[in-house]
Order: sequence, then structure tokens, then C-alpha cells
Amino acid sequence: MLSLTNKHVLLGITGGIAAYKSADLARQFVKAGAEVRVVMTRAATEFITPLTLQALSGNQVHLELLDADAEAGMGHIELARWADLVVVAPATADFLARATQSHADDLLTTLILATPAIVAIAPAMNQGMWSDLGVQKNVEALKKRGYHLLGPAQGEQACGDVGLGRMLEPQDILQHCADMFETGLLAGKHVMITGGPTREAIDPVRYISNHSSGKMAYALAEQAYAAGAKVTLVSGPVALATPQGVTRIDVTSAREMLAAVMENIASVDVFVGVAAVADYRPEKIAIAKIKKHEDALELRLVKNPDIIREVAQRNPRPFVVGFAAETESIVENGQKKLEDKKLDLLFANEATGTFNSDSIAVTAISASGQVALTPGSKTSLARRMVELIAHQISTGKES
Repeated sequence: MLSLTNKHVLLGITGGIAAYKSADLARQFVKAGAEVRVVMTRAATEFITPLTLQALSGNQVHLELLDADAEAGMGHIELARWADLVVVAPATADFLARATQSHADDLLTTLILATPAIVAIAPAMNQGMWSDLGVQKNVEALKKRGYHLLGPAQGEQACGDVGLGRMLEPQDILQHCADMFETGLLAGKHVMITGGPTREAIDPVRYISNHSSGKMAYALAEQAYAAGAKVTLVSGPVALATPQGVTRIDVTSAREMLAAVMENIASVDVFVGVAAVADYRPEKIAIAKIKKHEDALELRLVKNPDIIREVAQRNPRPFVVGFAAETESIVENGQKKLEDKKLDLLFANEATGTFNSDSIAVTAISASGQVALTPGSKTSLARRMVELIAHQISTGKES
């Protein structure tokens, strides 16, 4: 279940007797390393209490569409962007019908419309209801939307009937959800990712750097590994744990990062430059701490190596992916960077407000055109970035 570690799982519970299983499902998601938030319909609270789910998930349970405590009162949008995975379990026949018709009259149906995350639905109802032609029509419509239908299972039901309609057991739902993140899209590939900032020393206690939490690079490393790749992460100084299965090389300066990259680049199939590399460094590093003797201090700066450009100029070279954090003309500047550095793919984003944030919005730019990725968590965006990278490689659409 390593693929669920650090994932944001939104568990939706509707009003069916199988709601008692949702308590165990929430517990198992937490045990698998996921962060869980629960959304309950009003009918669901008749079968199991919000307090139970709050205790098991460790987070406040969400009930209302309009939340006065949420930013701008838009709790459904915040939750929709937060989630990497939305699981509705149990999903009643009524919920299936309302989801099919794109209803947005409660929190759960509204956030499903708004989320860029994977959506999985675990139906639970009487066997006669499940076999109804209208229900089956709704199920097929939801599948065509790309929703994952999990179950139902066959067996004895609360009403005494026997047949299809039981909600899958929590362990089975958990396994299906874990499998959704293990795509195999990059199986057999060696992916190298640079992440975090670099620090360029001024003296023994001071340095020049760029804003970067490293969260985007680490999310990409995690998703590339889940997609079957061997992953090497060359990281500047960040306060993040190494993703499971990823080989991490710690560096400090731009020149150290370049050396680590070039030392390992020969076996790399995909290079993703996410690091916020300092463009300049002090020409000379003071041996001792510089004292504040004067009102002004002059430093002569020299250019740092352009790591991603050097990788892109290699022959043979890997598939090269860049990032551009811009404060203006986001797409235009990203397009220029793609062409100037001869990259295969580039993700451009607005820099202001994304540092240390868990969410982001980006535009993918390549020779094939542009694709805007809906705002979401960095983990969910990383998964979609990996899908785009794999698609570009498989179709040979390289610039």
C-alpha cells in the first residue's frame, strides 16, 4: 500500500446501511499512510455519527455545502483541489442518479463535479435495486465519465436478500485504490528529478538562494516511482522526507547539483528539472564572516551553470522536462524557455503564492501545443504530469 502514502483521500459517505463499513475504511486509509477527510450526506449521519469518522480520520467531518469557516465560504472548492482521490463508499442508488445528472445540491455531489482527482465509487444497495435498468444505465454513464466503479459484491444483504449489491469489503476497496496510483506508465524508465533550492555561499554563514519548498519535485518523484520508474532525486536543502523507493542525492550549490546530475545522467531516460537553481553566485566566498562595518555591501555575482540546458544539449540525451515559475506572461515566457533550451516538455506556473503551498495550477507546453491542468494538490498534478510525460514519450511527440 506504499502508493497511498501521503495521498489526500476524500471519503464520501452516503445514506446506506453499509455506512458502518466506512469507519473501517477510513481507519485503513489512515493506516496505509493517507491523510483522510470525510464528507457525509445528511442521510449518512442517520447510520453513523460524524464524531466516529472524525476520531478515525483525525480531521473534522464536512457536512455542509456552504461552509462559513472555509476560505471565501467555498469549502467544496477547497476540498476538491485538496483531494488526490475521492472515494464514495457506500454509494446509494440515489447518489448514482444524482451524480449521473450532475446535481450539485449538496457538498458531496458538488465537489465531485469540481475535483480534478481520481473518483472511485463503491455502490451498495438491495440486489433488486442494483439490477434495475435505470441504475445500470447510470452506472454505465458514470464509467464513461472516467469514474472507477468498485463492485458491488455478491452475498447476503441486510434485508435478507442474496445477490449483487453488497459494498466491497474495506480491504478490497483499499487495494483497488492503491492500484490506481500504480499505473506502470514509466515501467523500465530511469527518471532523474532535480528539486528544492540551491544555496550559493557568500561567507560561512550567509548565502543567496531562491524560494522553493521542494514539494513539487518530491511529489513528482513519488508519482514517477508509482508509475514504475527507477527514480533518482537530486535535492537541494529541503525539510522533506525521501519518498519511498526513491534514491536521493543531497547537494547544496548549483555546481554541486550539476556534478551530481552529470555523474548519473548516462543511464537516465527522463530528466525533469524542477529545482529552483540560483541563477548567480558570488564570485568570491569570504573565508570568515563578513562584519557589518559599512552601510552597504557590494557583491560581484557570476552566472551559475544552466543545468537543464546542459542536459538538453547532450547527445544522446534523455527526454527533458523543464519548469518555469513566472510572475507575468506565464505561458509566453514558458514557451520561450521551451524553445530556447530545446526542451521536450515544460510546465509553467504563476510563482506568486505557490511557494510552500500544497496546491498549484500549471500549463503544459510542448511542440504539440498547450494543455492547462486544473488547479489541484501538487500530488494530483504530479500524477497528471507523469501521464503527460509518458504520453509524449510513447507517441514520440518531442520538440
